[in-house]
Amino acid sequence: MTQVCLVGSEGVDLRTELVSRETAREALATYDPREEFRNSLTVETISLGSAVALLNDLNWYLVRFADDALILEPSVSETEWLSRDLAAAVRDGEVEPETTDQYLKVYGVTDDDELVEPMFVARRDDGEIPGYDLRDVDDTVVVRVAESEFGR
Repeated sequence: MTQVCLVGSEGVDLRTELVSRETAREALATYDPREEFRNSLTVETISLGSAVALLNDLNWYLVRFADDALILEPSVSETEWLSRDLAAAVRDGEVEPETTDQYLKVYGVTDDDELVEPMFVARRDDGEIPGYDLRDVDDTVVVRVAESEFGR
């Protein structure tokens, strides 16, 4: 299953904002939303294509209430998420899945399971990822991004 994780903007209760609006509520009606992280909403979809389509359906709300939209596609990586732009490029055949791992955005995960301060890094030649150093965190979430997104 492909997962979609919507990262809410600071001070926004993303679930409340989405379910209080008819179009967003209808788009999410066939899914079972859960909080993967404290400031997020995660759903499982059947494919990369359906994940990208869901994000397209929710775009008006994402622009207003979310800081990021991530997709975890097992055929690309079991542990590293894809940015929305990169996922769409993979779906459209513009990018080969095996070439998606160079540019990364790494979120810190605090002890209360909140995603914080993304840091852009490039994977080293040895395959290692530079450590997260923006603050002390309990864990990290790695997001593969397109070269055009790197650092913006």
